[in-house]
Amino acid sequence: MSLRALWIISPEKGEHASIRFSRRFATVELRAKRLAGSSYVAVPEDDCFLQLLLTELGLSGSKQPFVVKRDDCLYRPRSPAVELHVTVDASPEQRPPLSSLLSVSQGLSFLAGLQTFLLAPGSKQDGEGLVSRLALLPSVLLQVCPLGTPLELPLSGTLATPSAPTSAGIQKQPAWRTGLHRGRAVVNVSVAETVRSMQYGNRSRQDLWDVYGTVACKCEVEGVLPNVTVTLSLPPNGSPLQDILVHPCVTSLDSSVLTASSVDSCDGSAFSGPYKFPFSPPLEPFILCSYTSQVPVPPILGSYQLKEEESQLHVSVVLKLHESVKNSFEYCEAHLPFYNRDQMGVVDVKVSSGQLDVSKEKNLLVWALGQKFPKSREVTMEGKILFSGTAPGPSEPLCTGLTAYIKLYFKVPDTTLSGCSVDQHSVQVYSSAKPRIVTSRELHSKDYRIWNSTGTAPVSSGQMIL
Repeated sequence: MSLRALWIISPEKGEHASIRFSRRFATVELRAKRLAGSSYVAVPEDDCFLQLLLTELGLSGSKQPFVVKRDDCLYRPRSPAVELHVTVDASPEQRPPLSSLLSVSQGLSFLAGLQTFLLAPGSKQDGEGLVSRLALLPSVLLQVCPLGTPLELPLSGTLATPSAPTSAGIQKQPAWRTGLHRGRAVVNVSVAETVRSMQYGNRSRQDLWDVYGTVACKCEVEGVLPNVTVTLSLPPNGSPLQDILVHPCVTSLDSSVLTASSVDSCDGSAFSGPYKFPFSPPLEPFILCSYTSQVPVPPILGSYQLKEEESQLHVSVVLKLHESVKNSFEYCEAHLPFYNRDQMGVVDVKVSSGQLDVSKEKNLLVWALGQKFPKSREVTMEGKILFSGTAPGPSEPLCTGLTAYIKLYFKVPDTTLSGCSVDQHSVQVYSSAKPRIVTSRELHSKDYRIWNSTGTAPVSSGQMIL
């Protein structure tokens, strides 16, 4: 993969943005012109590109007209990559989906690396610190991206086949690998899955949930270019991994891995592993790959009902842990905020398990469920809340009347909803010293909400957007 142009853009106050850095690679552009022939489309000028990008993102101004392709509710982007159609001279049928292009994954990883450099831990995060790093960027690009080709990526379109490294004295140190590891060899692989959910408790509104995961690696192995292979496995009834994006250091990959997309309907023939990722790792920790998975049910099912009784609310909550989920939490809490009301007065609420903390100033109930659900895997909350405080509580424009929600925060170690795991014995390392292999996995929640079924709630017409 080669880069034709690179821009770094900073948002400003209001709906404006400015280009802080731009770079074009003449040799890559010349190659693109020769390859494209009569269908060649030049890279737009900086001002034109900025306007195209802001228009695509809907940030070009509130007076812009409605654009069906961009603003219609049926348009649900599922990738951090966007397509600026002015720069592409091909019909929609000729353009493959972005999720199927390996170069898109490589380009996103390259940009993530630049972001890490510009916002490096320990450096100044103010404007002066960013300006100083932007000043260093041309020399950095000369080292890691000479002539527009990132050195961390394969040099040819066809990915190389991994092989055992030759002696370190013969190998050439790549520019992107800034040093060599000395000491005990350790390979650490961690699988982390995040689950989100919107549950309404109403047959007229469809409950939504999605799962996305990342595989993080830290490889401390000796050698100039050590080769490591990590294999992800699924149980027989596991959900196939989809929307897979890989780090540029991956040297080869089965095409069926990259083409599995959640946008397409699942016909039962989707590739279900094992997923092999051979790579030559950088020295620092990195994300080997990310993915999504369509699991059949969310891990915790909930019911939330509120009834207005004069100046008080009757609260009824039921939470049930699904039988397929491991009943062992690092933490599990349910937060019940109440907006646009006077501060809480008398709170008479009982829970069947765990502890309940009341914050009257914040109009918030915090239900700490602990590290395990009871044997029935079901917990309940029941009671009444009187809002008789003299001062108003917190406000939220969305949550008026009986529009309210429970937000769950939990983390489950040593488990994933998709069943994805890394076996220690499946990690292969071609190095002079045998490393210690450490693997782990975990599941945690994000934006996991259960809405009051007796009130109105925001509803999406499709799957949740990643």
